[in-house]
Amino acid sequence: MRLLSISSGKVTPLFGSHHPNYKVVASGINKTSISNLENPVPVEIGRLGIKGDEQADLSVHGGIEKAIYIYPAEHYAFWNELLTRETKQIVELNPGAVGENFTIEGLLEHEVFVGDRLTIGELEFSVVKLREPCFKFNAKMGYKGAAKAMLQSSFCGWYLRVIQTGALQAGEPIAIFPGPRDTSIADQNRALLNRNQQRNLWD
Repeated sequence: MRLLSISSGKVTPLFGSHHPNYKVVASGINKTSISNLENPVPVEIGRLGIKGDEQADLSVHGGIEKAIYIYPAEHYAFWNELLTRETKQIVELNPGAVGENFTIEGLLEHEVFVGDRLTIGELEFSVVKLREPCFKFNAKMGYKGAAKAMLQSSFCGWYLRVIQTGALQAGEPIAIFPGPRDTSIADQNRALLNRNQQRNLWD
């Protein structure tokens, strides 16, 4: 298990316009890799996440409890295939493409539980909850069914709280230390999917 990439981004307009009948929807979902295996630059990680990273809506992203969004690189093949088929053009996503801060390998949603501790390099993190995709994710991916596909696939990723701050760079090993192990990220995803289906959110 290791960290493949660290990505950061600023809040920018995602879609919309300044026309009186519309509004600009801003988001920090557009992330760029600033430390990766080809260029493993040290990046400062504080209590609120990556130094300089921004989020537009702190009620759903960011803050102490959602300081870092982590995503397994293993899921990128799924997105490349799905988006290539749905958008009718070749899609090859790069780290950070789903809005994640940490792109990792070797650890998946069914293996991670709320309350687990992760060490990445010399830094320590706590697993908080799954990522719940919204309409901004659809806009970012250029496909109106992207949020639904994320939930149905359970390829959601999860949020981390920062326990030990400091500098971190791509290539660092990841270790996991079990917590109570009551609810996995995959369990949370299934529960959210069931709620959405019962409320007919996608009909």
